[in-house]
Amino acid sequence: MSQAQQLQAEGVKLFQQKDYEAAARVFQQALEAYEADGDVMMVAEMQTNIGLVHRSLGENQQALDAMQNALRSFQDRGDARRSAMVLGNMGGVYAALGDREQAYNCYRQAADIFQEIGEKKLYGETLIAMGDLQVRDGKVMAGAATYEVGLEQMEDLSASQKIIKGLLGVRNKLIGGGKPD
Repeated sequence: MSQAQQLQAEGVKLFQQKDYEAAARVFQQALEAYEADGDVMMVAEMQTNIGLVHRSLGENQQALDAMQNALRSFQDRGDARRSAMVLGNMGGVYAALGDREQAYNCYRQAADIFQEIGEKKLYGETLIAMGDLQVRDGKVMAGAATYEVGLEQMEDLSASQKIIKGLLGVRNKLIGGGKPD
């Protein structure tokens, strides 16, 4: 394992332990090590990680700055999956900033890419995030429909997601006049 990889693993561990300041420092060291190795894609990964740290600290503008740099790198190199992942994360940051239009735009772009490349689970997770945002915006029926499509893409649902999926099924039966499927 290279020094950069060791630093990255340490940063992930610190992030999972919610020691965000330390994680940011270690991710920055990993970024510099990847730069020294000439690994542009991993530099962008570390920018994303640093952005996630800033997001966790509520430092949303710094999070966006780091993620936008990473997004450009991934897009320039044609990495659709990583581009979509960053866009999904940016959607969450824009939502936290109260910029619903940008949040929807990022989520929609991410969902479209995930669907296009066959990433069913990530597509579903992105639709769930978008549906949640729609519900919080007062668009309850649209949000429920988006959330439901997202759940249909997922294989391993959490307990709460299973309950929601069941409730949506009951709602659909009621709306459909109780007709069998």
